[in-house]
Amino acid sequence: MLILTCPYCGVAADETELHPGGEAHLTREGPESDDAAFEGYLFHRKNPKGVHFERWRHSHGCGKWFHAARCTVTLEVFGSYAAQTTEPPQEIREILTARRPGWDQEAKA
Repeated sequence: MLILTCPYCGVAADETELHPGGEAHLTREGPESDDAAFEGYLFHRKNPKGVHFERWRHSHGCGKWFHAARCTVTLEVFGSYAAQTTEPPQEIREILTARRPGWDQEAKA
């Protein structure tokens, strides 16, 4: 079972208390964008096998959105952080590098 810790209230919640929100750190396209950019925002996702950055909502708790870094193969969780963060914090990147020596954020981002 997937267990994530909410960075706001500190509760370690299993996936039944959370609501997934898809890939994190997407560039949102507005009404002034062209069709190709808007299509990319709506439909094109990386969906990697391995390390993935996702959005989650603590729906049966504080109700806030947050980001989590986890492995989609093993369900190993590397950490969670505030949704207002535009990229993974340094401490999460260090944990990923220590546990996955060949991991490269630029290749996965």
